[in-house]
Amino acid sequence: MAEDQKAVGTDTLKRLRQFVTLGALALALVHLVWPTLAIDSITLVLVAIALVPWLAPIFKSLQFPGGWRVEFQDLQKAAEKADAAGLLAPPAVATTPTEFSFQRAAEQDPNLALAGLRIEIEKRLVALAEKKGIEVRGRGLGQLLRILSQYHVLDEQARSALVDLTGLLNAAVHGAAVDPETAMWATNIGPRILRGLDKLLAQ
Repeated sequence: MAEDQKAVGTDTLKRLRQFVTLGALALALVHLVWPTLAIDSITLVLVAIALVPWLAPIFKSLQFPGGWRVEFQDLQKAAEKADAAGLLAPPAVATTPTEFSFQRAAEQDPNLALAGLRIEIEKRLVALAEKKGIEVRGRGLGQLLRILSQYHVLDEQARSALVDLTGLLNAAVHGAAVDPETAMWATNIGPRILRGLDKLLAQ
C-alpha cells in the first residue's frame, strides 16, 4: 500500500511538472503570436499565487543552496530600512484587524498574505507613476522602482528600501518557506507601509 501511495505521488508530481512545462510553452507561443500584447506584473503575480498551491510538491522536492525562506528578521530589517526612508507610517491609534484584505489570510496562509501585501504596494507605486504621467504598462516592479527614482518621485533611500522589501515578498509569492512570525509582521507592519505610500501619493 505504501508503494501504491508513493507511485501515486510520483505520478502526480510528474503531471504537475508537465503542466508547468506546457504552461510555459503556451505563454511563449502567445508572446510569439502577439508580441505587442502587454501583461502587467500584477497579473503575473496573481497567476503565480493561483499556481502556488498546485506546485507545492515541486517546491518541496527542490533543494536550494542555503535554503529558500522568508525570515521574520529579514522582513523586520526591510521595515526598519523603510522607516529610515520615511515610508513607514506611525501605528494607527485604533487598528482594525482587517483594515486590508491580505490581513485576513495572515494566520492561515502567510505566503498569501505577503503576496497580497506585494500587490497592494505595487498598486500604490503604479498610482504614483501615473500621477506623474509616467508610462507603466508592461513594466516590472523593479523597473517601476528605478523609473520612480529617476523621476525623483522616490529618493534613493526609499527605492532601496522598497527593492529589499518587495524582493522578500516576491520570494513568498514564488513559494519560499515563510517563517510563522511573518503573519504578525504582515498584520502589524504591512498596513503602516501602505499608509506611508498613501501619504506619499496624497502629496
